[in-house]
Amino acid sequence: MSGFAGLLTRVIDVFYVPPLHHLVTRQVFRYAVCGALNVVLGWVLFYVSNHYVVAGRWFDFGVITVAPHTAALYSIVLFTFAAGFYLNRNVAFTRSPLRTRTQLVRYLISWLGALALNHLLLKFFVEVLYVWSTPSQILTTPFVVVYSYLMQKYFTFRGASDGIQ
Repeated sequence: MSGFAGLLTRVIDVFYVPPLHHLVTRQVFRYAVCGALNVVLGWVLFYVSNHYVVAGRWFDFGVITVAPHTAALYSIVLFTFAAGFYLNRNVAFTRSPLRTRTQLVRYLISWLGALALNHLLLKFFVEVLYVWSTPSQILTTPFVVVYSYLMQKYFTFRGASDGIQ
């Protein structure tokens, strides 16, 4: 493994210390770190988009009006999609026997489910519970992470062994 993914994998593996060996597999640990990196990237991009790009504006497209927090969410999706797929494929699930194209299509399907879940939870926290949008986006994270991990492991990168060296 070479390049950025190889370097990142080696750095992550430095922190896979003996107490963790008994709690999680190396694959789960790598997935957690990659997921955390992508989550933090998403939070930062959401904050910047919400406060400086969207800046509280509602978007009226004639047929539908989009709330500021929803516009902020959808403005960051291409970045988090690309980063998430790259990290999952090249760091966490490197031993999947599936072709890259198959992985990409499956990742898109599972990612769309995660996006829908994120959208619904964000609307719930902001529009029903009246929580501010950035904390609401953070509150959606545990739900989306659990869904995403299960989809990546058992659908997108199915067959990737835990016996990573």
